[in-house]
Amino acid sequence: MSLNNVKVVKKDGTKEEFNVQKVVVAVNKSAYRALIKFSQKDIDFICHFVEEKVEELGVHEIRIPEMHNIVEGALEKVNPIVAKSYRDYRNYKQDFVQMLDEVYKKSQSIMYIGDKENSNTDSALVSTKRSLIFNELNKELYKKFFLTVEELQAIREGYIYIHDMSARRDTMNCCLFDVKSVLTGGFEMGNLWYNEPKTLDTAFDVIGDIVLSAASQQYGGFTVPSVDEILEPYAKRSHENHLNKYRSLGLSEEVAQEVAWKDLEKEMEQGFQGWEYKFNSVSSSRGDYPFITMTSGTDISEYGKLVTKTMLEVRAGGQGKPGHKKPVLFPKIVFLYDENLHGPGKPGEDLFEAGIECSRKTMYPDWLSLTGKGYVPSIYKRYGKVISPMGCRAFLSPWYERGGMNPVDEKDEPVFVGRFNIGAVSLHLPMILAKSRQESRDFFEVLDYYLELIRKLHIRTYEYLGELRASTNPLAYCEGGFYGGHLKIHDKIKPVLKSATASFGITALNEFQQLYNKKSLVEDGAFALKTMEYINMKVNEFKKEDGYLYAIYGTPAENLCGVQVQQFRKKYGIVENVSDRAYVSNSFHCHVTEDITPIEKQDLENRFWDLCNGGKIQYVKYPINYNKEAIKSLVRRAMDMGFYEGINLSLAYCDDCGHEELSMDVCPVCGSKNLTKIDRMNGYLSYSRVKGDTRLNDAKMAEIAERKSM
Repeated sequence: MSLNNVKVVKKDGTKEEFNVQKVVVAVNKSAYRALIKFSQKDIDFICHFVEEKVEELGVHEIRIPEMHNIVEGALEKVNPIVAKSYRDYRNYKQDFVQMLDEVYKKSQSIMYIGDKENSNTDSALVSTKRSLIFNELNKELYKKFFLTVEELQAIREGYIYIHDMSARRDTMNCCLFDVKSVLTGGFEMGNLWYNEPKTLDTAFDVIGDIVLSAASQQYGGFTVPSVDEILEPYAKRSHENHLNKYRSLGLSEEVAQEVAWKDLEKEMEQGFQGWEYKFNSVSSSRGDYPFITMTSGTDISEYGKLVTKTMLEVRAGGQGKPGHKKPVLFPKIVFLYDENLHGPGKPGEDLFEAGIECSRKTMYPDWLSLTGKGYVPSIYKRYGKVISPMGCRAFLSPWYERGGMNPVDEKDEPVFVGRFNIGAVSLHLPMILAKSRQESRDFFEVLDYYLELIRKLHIRTYEYLGELRASTNPLAYCEGGFYGGHLKIHDKIKPVLKSATASFGITALNEFQQLYNKKSLVEDGAFALKTMEYINMKVNEFKKEDGYLYAIYGTPAENLCGVQVQQFRKKYGIVENVSDRAYVSNSFHCHVTEDITPIEKQDLENRFWDLCNGGKIQYVKYPINYNKEAIKSLVRRAMDMGFYEGINLSLAYCDDCGHEELSMDVCPVCGSKNLTKIDRMNGYLSYSRVKGDTRLNDAKMAEIAERKSM
């Protein structure tokens, strides 16, 4: 039978002649959506397959659903990924109407009510509203065209949570950006050539531009590691310039040295003040204030010390008009603590003292142990390499210069600076335990199913992102910001992704233990510990089999702390100490209502410390006002234990009279309720109150109100 006589009956009942070229157009569109390009051989096979099947039917008319089935059959044989893309897109009109309706409803809420999913965004701003609305659309597109039915089911019911769905199709997650590599020898940004800075003040300006530009091309935390080592050579150059200027004016060497050093101190102070203004008032193109972290403390040269001390002093001094100064939120500061540098009587003890002085006033810096026990210190003690946190708590797994995931020999060294994460997917352990009981199945069997789901998601994410071009983030992929990032703008970024990590997150571990035997992590914790050990075993197996750097992450539940409660209640109801509050505990932390001492909390959480090497922080609430010696002793204890330690105080400032004290709701001096309050969100600080409102969601505010031990 001749195909010339075959008519295709369309959805509206109209008919048109069969034309295999229309099939070619359709399958190429599906391939394009999946970032795949068919060869001519593939196209020829598809055409032949379709023509043959239509001919076999022996009919004069063929309806569109039948044609779809035939084309799908051809695509399954050529490329199953494109077959899925074709299948997903088949009913796009109906799906898009529903999807856009959801986006519209959310956009109306954002426009007139606001959004508090991310405390770093000010949803009152027009630019932020635009970004949030686009994010809603991007999230729906991700769910529609990236996720499988099984994955969609799992996230809708709440067994897993895919973080940052609005950005996962476009870019990577948190990073340790190699600012030094970008600066060295100059670089191109925005089609302009930047020469390497010759002075400290220029270095501050250029680094600020680099950070804002590069951070807006990703999501999650953006860390500038070891900022003291980056700024040290520029401080030295500026000092020499000042010295030469005063020498040329005929000043004695002693006077020239004194005045030049004062000029350098002023230049350093103004540089850090400029960063604080820039990073807290200029929102990025992604609509938020980029989550910028800077680590410092190991350079104890005179210039390195000046960097760290000045950064701490500027933060402690606060910003604002006279009498109304308060600390800013960004950059988050992390002190890199080496017992041999910062211990009693050591050459960097003065930096430690400056850090404590700053922490007791502003809660920052957080403290990272380089010489205690555990993973991060072990790398530092063996290789001298610092693993700075990416944002609030994410840490990279080792990637060796020659061997990749495993060292070739004793001389093969790990690389951390310039690397990044491609995303986190978190398990909802209480939900998984409840499901196993409801279905009378072994818990670990059910857990395996969701671990495999996350694994497949990560594999697909590596493959998908690898098809992106270096032009999507030129500073990172072309100018050396990322490890291996010296690609041409049209190159695919796949080679750079090989050293990236992907995270399996865990949260609500306390509620998980409560559901298991009605005991908290303070009372028991054995089953939670067993589960974490099992997850570690499985993820290590996945790493060996897949060749990807998977990591286990103690999830900082911000908006998620309330979402997970609602998901659990919908499926399994209200269970005492599991879903009866507005929030669940984040990560492996003891419940915030536990009446335990800081030392008890440190000891209890230590059990899980080395089981979350992909992301963790330990913090305790300091019920000791501004007691410097108590803070100092607790920080030193945490450093001995190998922790990444946060100091928790509840800071409050009266915006009318400038009075400040810990945890006030009404100013005792002037009676005003116009307060700015800063609390620890999770691993980072945020405004729990500003100008009568909060940037935090209701669930997180409920948790803050009940805090005793955090």
